[in-house]
Amino acid sequence: MSLAGEAAIVGIGATEFSKESGRSELQLCLEACKAALDDAGIAPRDVDGLVTFSMDSSPSIMVGRGLGVAELRHFSLVDYGGGAACATVAHAAAAITAGLADVVVCYRAFNERSGRRFGSGDAAIQARGESPMAQHFGYYSPYGLITPAAWVAMAARRYMHKYGATSEDFGRVAVAARTHAATNPAAWFYERPITLADHQSSKLIADPVRLLDCCQESDGGVALVVVSAERARDLPGKEVLIAGAAQGSAHDQQMMTSYYREDISGLPEMGTVARQLWNQSGLGPDDIQTAVIYDHFTPFVLTQLEEFGFCGRGEARDFIRDGAIHIGGRLPLNTHGGQLGEAYIHGMNGIAEAVRQARGTAVNQVPDVHNVLVTAGTGVPTSGLVLSAV
Repeated sequence: MSLAGEAAIVGIGATEFSKESGRSELQLCLEACKAALDDAGIAPRDVDGLVTFSMDSSPSIMVGRGLGVAELRHFSLVDYGGGAACATVAHAAAAITAGLADVVVCYRAFNERSGRRFGSGDAAIQARGESPMAQHFGYYSPYGLITPAAWVAMAARRYMHKYGATSEDFGRVAVAARTHAATNPAAWFYERPITLADHQSSKLIADPVRLLDCCQESDGGVALVVVSAERARDLPGKEVLIAGAAQGSAHDQQMMTSYYREDISGLPEMGTVARQLWNQSGLGPDDIQTAVIYDHFTPFVLTQLEEFGFCGRGEARDFIRDGAIHIGGRLPLNTHGGQLGEAYIHGMNGIAEAVRQARGTAVNQVPDVHNVLVTAGTGVPTSGLVLSAV
């Protein structure tokens, strides 16, 4: 049995992206869900499944009540932060294929800038006691490794040492994202592109990671509506098929601190996802016209390109050097601006952009899009999607 082609995303919705929403996270969630259902042409009462992140603060029963859902038959949570994004769609597609639900809404909403800031190190500082996570952080926090930027910096430095990559190579990812954000009115950094010189002059956060290598902290919400491919054909014609959906965790996986592996210059869990997606969809790197690569930190964008086979190990710096990831290049990345340029909504806004590209309605539309790759959080147990135009 395979999920490939059995379900489709038929609706996308979002709030505005800001640094201070002025609304509760539940309100943001309901706004995004209602917008996605309106886009799909489906009434809230017809929703019978809800999927979100284990980190989300809006419980399914409260979302169901707020929307006016008649009956819930499926509800699930996906763990591991940004790694959950594509997995919410995988869970929705699996539930629909198994007959557990007919209309599933996937959502994520938070006040990550005006409320709890994930990049502040709170998780490591607050994890005390005898829980497994507290013990995990106990190995690193005494040495100052308490923020995601610091955790990524360790792997980035090893990657640079092994393959000769430079800070400028990471900066090219940031420049491309901000170039795309500059022409996207929904992006926080609309009309604010950067140059490679701007990247190089931005302050060091955790050597070699600079400020402009780091994603934003954003307030907002995004939701997606998933139904069977058969039901999608009776809707207004906006469906995008789920050609592949997968999760992955590799040997000796930790939460962004997998430093005890033989080699920390790659992302083997993303390789696990890649093999499943290519197998499910029957596609490969040459069949992808554009991709949304999880860009919470720029160094891991290069590594993901290698894990998915767009280039060889250590060759991503050459792959991106001549504009391949810009509009008009071999593989335009994050055409909405990504989490670096549009907003950081734990990757859910990236799935919405992939849907727009497959529909042909993106602000920065890539010509003749048939298949789009989407990845979720890196360094953690992760997930991915291949979405295909109908």
